[in-house]
Amino acid sequence: MENPIAVFRSADPNAQEDAGSILEMLAENGIKAVLADDLVPGVPAGAWEVRVAAQDQEPAEALIAANWVDESHDLDMETVFRSAGTSSEMEAMSVQAMLDSNGISALVVADSRFPNLPEEVRVPREQVTEAKRLIAAALEAGRAGADEAEAASETP
Repeated sequence: MENPIAVFRSADPNAQEDAGSILEMLAENGIKAVLADDLVPGVPAGAWEVRVAAQDQEPAEALIAANWVDESHDLDMETVFRSAGTSSEMEAMSVQAMLDSNGISALVVADSRFPNLPEEVRVPREQVTEAKRLIAAALEAGRAGADEAEAASETP
């Protein structure tokens, strides 16, 4: 299979089993697929993928979407930061950038049609505790850092 395309990827504890089930489902429906683990170039550490030929991508994705239910709630998104007001977008984007730089995938949820509504930063459930710890540390360091920077700018 030349240049296979990943139609399923998981790094959950049961990723290998899930990928195997999807591989079987695709085979039962006449779609040839291969299993790839993190020893294969391009597969993230700890992940398993199911790959198909380019021409089989659409039917494979349709089958997976129609028949596969991922019951893992580890990736459900939870709000870890909320901000409202005129600087809420900037604050939320700063928190998102800080979390992303610390290896936590973060998503800003907002509605630009209604700027009076708060901006929220959400992370996967399994990363909530670490995200909240990082936000608290950044807020604490931020005030002290701002005071320190202001003092340094006043000193000749």
